[in-house]
Amino acid sequence: MLQIVRILKRMNMNEVNLEGIEKQNGNYTAENIQVLEGLEAVRKRPAMYIGDVGDRGLHHLVYEVVDNSIDEALAGHCDKIDVIIHKDNSISVQDNGRGIPTDLHEKENRSALEVVLTVLHAGGKFDKGSYKVSGGLHGIGISCVNALAKKLKVEVFREGKHFMQEYETGDPLYPVKEVGPTDKRGTYMWFLPDYSIFVAKEYKFETLATRLRELAFLNKGITLTITDERVKEDDGNYLTQSFYSEKGLIDFINYLDGNREKLIEEPIYMEGEKSDVPVEIVMQYNTAYSENLHSYVNNINTHEGGTHLTGFRRGLTRTLKKYADDQKLLEKLEKQKIEISGDDFREGLTAIISVKVAEPQFEGQTKTKLGNSEIEGVVSQLVSEMLTYYLEEHPKEARNIVDKVVLAATARHAARKARDLVQRKNVLSGSGLPGKLSDCSDKDPANCEIFIVEGDSAGGTAKQGRDNRTQAILPLRGKILNVEKAMQHRIFDNEEIKNIYTALGVTVGTEEDSKALNLSKLRYHKIIIMTDADIDGSHIATLLLTFFFRYMKELIEQGYVYIATPPLYLVKRGKEEQYCWSEEERDAIVRAYQEQGKDKGITIQRYKGLGEMNYDQLWDTTMNPEHRTLRQITIENAAEADYVFSMLMGEEVPPRREFIERNARYANIDA
Repeated sequence: MLQIVRILKRMNMNEVNLEGIEKQNGNYTAENIQVLEGLEAVRKRPAMYIGDVGDRGLHHLVYEVVDNSIDEALAGHCDKIDVIIHKDNSISVQDNGRGIPTDLHEKENRSALEVVLTVLHAGGKFDKGSYKVSGGLHGIGISCVNALAKKLKVEVFREGKHFMQEYETGDPLYPVKEVGPTDKRGTYMWFLPDYSIFVAKEYKFETLATRLRELAFLNKGITLTITDERVKEDDGNYLTQSFYSEKGLIDFINYLDGNREKLIEEPIYMEGEKSDVPVEIVMQYNTAYSENLHSYVNNINTHEGGTHLTGFRRGLTRTLKKYADDQKLLEKLEKQKIEISGDDFREGLTAIISVKVAEPQFEGQTKTKLGNSEIEGVVSQLVSEMLTYYLEEHPKEARNIVDKVVLAATARHAARKARDLVQRKNVLSGSGLPGKLSDCSDKDPANCEIFIVEGDSAGGTAKQGRDNRTQAILPLRGKILNVEKAMQHRIFDNEEIKNIYTALGVTVGTEEDSKALNLSKLRYHKIIIMTDADIDGSHIATLLLTFFFRYMKELIEQGYVYIATPPLYLVKRGKEEQYCWSEEERDAIVRAYQEQGKDKGITIQRYKGLGEMNYDQLWDTTMNPEHRTLRQITIENAAEADYVFSMLMGEEVPPRREFIERNARYANIDA
């Protein structure tokens, strides 16, 4: 699960360091105004530029460098990109593109290479003669990497010449120099992150490999390779993975839907260009019940969607509805007075929408939502034209799709009745809250958190140990329903799931989207999954994460979902007690006792269940905001998350067995 849902450690959730404008003795003068020049602003406020200084920000440095190489590929000048994680957790990226220009920049009176690496908003992406489309729109990426690197070296192989320059904390050590002749071409960049800035200290091979795999699917014909010099395989070679896709998005959707039963034999592929906007779409219907749409603009994963996704949905609904009406395939629904909706046309649909936009307008530097209004019409029109042609040429597949839509509408009608029960104020006793919920007294959601725990025993301990002003406890009865295999009406009829909806105060459906989660009455801004530290506890946490990902993704996207980390062991010697969260920590403490000559009388207690802990122990180690560690759940890559959840929790057994066998050596299996 950690490969597909990023976990960020927060040692103290109450300690927030807000650096504002200094006010001394009530005075506010010009002396209080700071002017940050050059790359100093990036080093002072790195999160403004790369998101955070944890795992996400650390890996984002690599993405910025790789994206430069991908832009060369989009321009038709690069087909090979190599990434290496070195033993000291430094990174190198090499491509076979044109190489960053090294000639004199007239305005700056220095090499263009140095300008690109030291000046924010400088780069070839602003000149559409150099790059028709580009992901690095704002021109700050590569200079940010330089600013946040303790050391950086760049080598350029261009026009038969080899150039080089080195930097420390963003400052050049010498002007760009010509090293000698070369028959190579491209750019080589090596950097060591400044780990005094970053909380995360190690690069994760799987995280980087996942992004490179995605880029290979989105850019067919390009080979991307990643090597980890920290790990040697059985054959003595370094751990290496290489990604290449001949069919692009078709290969991508076959990968994503590999664990689902197909409704139609081959994916529906649509490619075209309108108003100078290239559009590429692939879609596949399966027998599952969830809708999985993945959208990209210039290789950027727009996980919040935007106008291209709106255009796809509109074109799909309009075209399928017209075909079904023309073929008189909706008469069964009409007789039952069931009105069809756009959601019904997307149940069991996996689709990937990729557009290339010369001047994309994103909402913020995070680039998660496309705002260009003209793109909606472009995508909608192309989908209508090409899908109409497909349906006419494939009547058997078209009938299968419409039958699936009719089934979805019928099931939705049943699910709505069940959902209405969840959302009715007085469906449960008392105030309308679940009977087992021990609520907190504070009513401000920003101050409140809820612990979802397994079983009455753990619930009782947590209730005794909590701070009842701000901490609520919701015990669940055993394992919740596996939503990956269930139809919607069964999900909303499940007692434990109904309790979660009601306790959180959320409802389904907004004015814009009937399937979206309405968070206007959300009662807690921290939703903490707290399960036993054993296999059953991990399974329950996985079931809950699957539910949140499929039906409450908005909570994850807004940073409300966490996992608690209770200790695994208590090491005692006399009156000395130390908690341990890993086997390594346990062994280190035991060794420390032994080295001090205190090897007698050591006892080790293994905690498998929260109910085994005293309430004060649970508070001190797991619930107290002053000392606990919470792991925040974020979605780094929605497509990969979709794939892994369907593989782990879906119907197909072979992919799951293969995954378990491949990863068993890393697992801690409780006896």
